Amino acid sequence: MNRHEKTLELDKILHMLAEETAIEEAGELALTIEPQTDIHKVERLLTQTEDAHILIGRFGAPSFGGIANVSNPLRRAEAGGCLNTAELLSIARALRVIKGVRDWHSHCAGVSTSLDGYFRSLYTNPNLSDRITSCIIGADEISDGASRELGEIRRKMRIAASKAREALDKIIHSSTYQKYLQEAIITQRDGRYVVPVKQEFRSQVAGLVHDTSSSGSTVFIEPMGVVNANNDIRVLKGEEEKEIERILFELSGLCAGCASEIIDSYKTLTELNLIFAKAHLAYKMKASRPVMNDDGVIELKSARHPLIPGDRVVPTDIRLGEDFDTLVITGPNTGGKTVCLKTLGLLTLMAMCGMMVPAADNSRLSVFRRVLVDIGDEQSIEQSLSTFSAHITNIIGILKLCNHSTLAVIDELGAGTDPVEGAALAVAILEKLRERGARIAATTHYSELKEFALKTEGVENGCCEFDVTTLRPTYRLLIGVPGKSNAFAISKRLGMEDEVIDRARLLTSSESRQFENVVESLEISRRELADELERARQATIAAEQKQAQAEQALERAKLDAKREVDMAKHKAQELAAKTRAQAYAIIDELEQAKKQQRYEAEQKTKFKTGMKELEETADPIQKSEQEDYRLPRALQVGDNVLIFDIDKKAVVLEKPEKDSVLVQAGIIKTRVKLNNLRLLEPEKVKLPKRGERTVTKDVKSLAKTEIDVRGQTAEEAVMSVDSAIDSCVMTNVHMLTVIHGKGTGVLRARIQQYLRHHKAVKSFRLGTFGEGESGVTIVELK
Repeated sequence: MNRHEKTLELDKILHMLAEETAIEEAGELALTIEPQTDIHKVERLLTQTEDAHILIGRFGAPSFGGIANVSNPLRRAEAGGCLNTAELLSIARALRVIKGVRDWHSHCAGVSTSLDGYFRSLYTNPNLSDRITSCIIGADEISDGASRELGEIRRKMRIAASKAREALDKIIHSSTYQKYLQEAIITQRDGRYVVPVKQEFRSQVAGLVHDTSSSGSTVFIEPMGVVNANNDIRVLKGEEEKEIERILFELSGLCAGCASEIIDSYKTLTELNLIFAKAHLAYKMKASRPVMNDDGVIELKSARHPLIPGDRVVPTDIRLGEDFDTLVITGPNTGGKTVCLKTLGLLTLMAMCGMMVPAADNSRLSVFRRVLVDIGDEQSIEQSLSTFSAHITNIIGILKLCNHSTLAVIDELGAGTDPVEGAALAVAILEKLRERGARIAATTHYSELKEFALKTEGVENGCCEFDVTTLRPTYRLLIGVPGKSNAFAISKRLGMEDEVIDRARLLTSSESRQFENVVESLEISRRELADELERARQATIAAEQKQAQAEQALERAKLDAKREVDMAKHKAQELAAKTRAQAYAIIDELEQAKKQQRYEAEQKTKFKTGMKELEETADPIQKSEQEDYRLPRALQVGDNVLIFDIDKKAVVLEKPEKDSVLVQAGIIKTRVKLNNLRLLEPEKVKLPKRGERTVTKDVKSLAKTEIDVRGQTAEEAVMSVDSAIDSCVMTNVHMLTVIHGKGTGVLRARIQQYLRHHKAVKSFRLGTFGEGESGVTIVELK
């Protein structure tokens, strides 16, 4: 990692990435990641990270824990070596982890990603891992079932040991020998069973002496009666070791047969672990995939420096390379200028490493061949010659390396020397960097650089916003606006005497004062425009919401109208079928009568009666005979009328035109002839709890048997239903139909919740077929 990348603290990000890994080699690999300069490689790495990010979000993360590098043991097995139990168990554990990751991927069926090839290349051998774990119980223990021979040897060893112990038990429990023993116990020395005998009685117990105690008071004797049993055990022990060695060689040979596949799978698993570690880190940073290019265009939206705690970091927007190739950021100290530079450089490097960046969706970043940085300690109070020399040395190095595929990030350009010379030198450096095609982001305090940015095409001013009233920076980067040092305002706010500040203003050159005044007026205009833009944005959002509500209401109306038409068609089909059946029945009777040549009066009468019933069935609308009626006055909007021929009440919606008028009957709007309407006069209604007094109420406000609350909010609908119930109670109406539509069911649920606790409601139910089904609620009142 070069000096420029360390300056931008890429090494700290890679350490954070290494902490997300579960495999040691993956962590080491994370620390050695280098930014890629080929956009195709960068896109491939970002696609892998994004796919892992998606898989974790949908299926959780695979487990990589518990695996170790088994390459060395496997290569030794390939060479014919014998692996020990610990090494074989490590191989079995590695196979189990590989199989677990492969099985996890099998549960992600149906989701195709760029990582499928990695998962498919994983080698699984469950038989080998099961064989190892069934043979080896622990690091120093082989199972009796590892082989039939081993089981038989150990059975014989147990029998021989049992014989030896039985013989020794007789000795230690014998009254003859108990006085010779130091303790009545059986122990072992060099794998042979012995008893502890007092030193002075060693000649009284016939046998072989194997050891003495440290004090010399006890000797450990193998009685002659158990020598043969101990010899058998020693021989069987040698056979056991040989069989164990044979088993280990066999298992080592099985591992050697698939050593290359296991080693390759381990390497693949290490790469997968690193990719998923990038995805885990992206979740922690709330990062997204940037849109990459190699044209030097950067557009970061709500970018956050990943090393600043989430509760303190302030998102900022940064642009460079599209409308301008150089960004000069000005403003007071501690205002966030250096953080902006580091965020720009670090997020660029992270993306080039295949990592998602902490910025909003659709942020754009570019791939650069070099990212060159000169960022020093801007808070240092010692601006000595050595500091300036080091600063210029870095700039010289940048000038030598930069070209059209370079991002140059320079903090406090020209600082550390005489302001006049420093400003001139800073302008010359920017011009040379631009001449070589580099993308440049630099910070400065010099007004000359602000003026240079204003006058030079392709160079843009930027500033970190500062609130003078609170003396605190907002850390927002404003592009297109030069910053102010705010030295006078800050000094006054901190208590500096006005006389001193006024004198300082007089000492400031007229050109500087004019420039600062221009900057201040620009800042005021910017804030006004920003406020206006925010108001316009809020108004746009409100208009879009209202438009969406209107479109939803229109869609509901269309659905309701279609439902009514479908119901009418269904009823018409039923009516047609019934009429057709009756017609066929009459025709059959007529044909039968013709055949029998019977035309008696009784049958003629029956025929006429049937035809009349057929006519009445086919025309269900009973038209009343028109009587000589004239409207007592001209109809007005809101009048309650009766459609005479179908006996249906309606409300006038518009003023009459010629001989017709638009009315609404229920949910149907139609135009009706004036001579077919009857004006309904206001009724006298007796209000409850007012004695014998009667109050005249307009029918249209009291005699409501249904109410349509579609398009209203839940609370508005409840108020409308409550008003309708009151009207029904006052007019002695016992049934009320509430039309709320189907939709999401929220309106229906809120209305029915209200009805459950209303004192005037006896019961309620959803509508049946023909009543509106679940789109209406039928309320029965007390």
